[in-house]
Amino acid sequence: MSNEQLLQRRARLLGAAAPLFYDEPVHIVRGEGVWLYDSQGKQYLDVYNNVPNVGHCHPHVVEAMTKQAETLNVHTRYLHETILEYTERLSATLDHTLSAAILTCTGTESNEVALRMARQHSGNMGIICSNFTYHGNSTAVWELATTFYKDGKSPSANVRAVPFPDAYRPVYDLQGDALWEAYADEVKNAIDHFDVEGIGFAGLIYCPVFSGEGLPEVPPLYMHKVIDYVHSAGGLFICDEVQAGFGRTGKKMWGHQLYDVVPDIVTMGKPMGNGYPIGGVVTGSELLNEFRDASMYFNTFGGNPVQCAVGMAVLDVIEQENLQENALEVGRYVMAGLLKLKDKYDLIGDVRGHGLFVGTELVKDRRSREAAPEAAGRVVNEMKERGVLLSKIGVYDNILKMRPPLPFSIDNADQLLSTLDDVLAGM
Repeated sequence: MSNEQLLQRRARLLGAAAPLFYDEPVHIVRGEGVWLYDSQGKQYLDVYNNVPNVGHCHPHVVEAMTKQAETLNVHTRYLHETILEYTERLSATLDHTLSAAILTCTGTESNEVALRMARQHSGNMGIICSNFTYHGNSTAVWELATTFYKDGKSPSANVRAVPFPDAYRPVYDLQGDALWEAYADEVKNAIDHFDVEGIGFAGLIYCPVFSGEGLPEVPPLYMHKVIDYVHSAGGLFICDEVQAGFGRTGKKMWGHQLYDVVPDIVTMGKPMGNGYPIGGVVTGSELLNEFRDASMYFNTFGGNPVQCAVGMAVLDVIEQENLQENALEVGRYVMAGLLKLKDKYDLIGDVRGHGLFVGTELVKDRRSREAAPEAAGRVVNEMKERGVLLSKIGVYDNILKMRPPLPFSIDNADQLLSTLDDVLAGM
């Protein structure tokens, strides 16, 4: 079946507006490691997907999934050891105060549980998020999807969006500590707003590396001050680690650890199961028991034996193949290569990121920093034509998003950089 026939069939069955990547979508039929293959056998270097965090179809993960599926897979209201072993091992990668978990099937579910915890704990409804973010698809979490709302404002009175901290395009005429303090003060203003409106403040949720916002460089000063405001007001600090976690940043296992802070709740999803649906909410035992005592929460499939076997296998691979260290080493190499391209091409206004999560901002003019979304779109599509898959993010849709599976190598990085060099040379 041709791609055109597939597109027509897809539009009829899934809706014409169902999202797809690229001007001419790719029909992917197989994956292995950092590679994807289309229906014609063409090979693509995957520089986008963090879902197969330890590599597409990793044999150890596939083996664990198959072995457990052959033995048992059942709902979660029976005793089984694997969920306990997995929860102990997962929580051991976090601060000792984060020792208990609820397992789910998706990041959306995880974030919804976190919101329920914060609201139940505080007795209030107000949630703060950034003004260009996304935390999932359910009705409650969609209220936080400021990426898709005009001017980054949620339509819900229970959600207040604050400007994300950005030094490249600061919303204030300030520099240094004064800039970050001004950004942090927006959180205090949002808390005060909830008090004035009689809504009350329950919690704040951030992706710790502000992934959808474009990976702005954020100093610990900002995060510490924000958390002080949150806790002083009796709220909870929730870290959405769906994109930042599981060794992605290289320096640390979790994004929030970059700032030497400890959240009240950590939510997880996609890369947790390397493509198999599993998510999680990790918190302190006191908060977890408080939630469970007041709420009959259960998840039919969250924490099932196959999920936990797969999650355990993912942690095995990260550890045994030194993937966190690889993310740090190769990420530095990619960053250095992109900075060289920045020196070569005026189209690149800024390069930033952590480990194997890098953003490259394209601009029409470096002095004015006018965004170049059309150029970003051309680059993404031309890279695809040359066998390298990446995407774009940011308020202006002008930041090249590079977030490959963690086994990404120096050789893979060379292919990415040389291909990008060729594409930019032709712009």
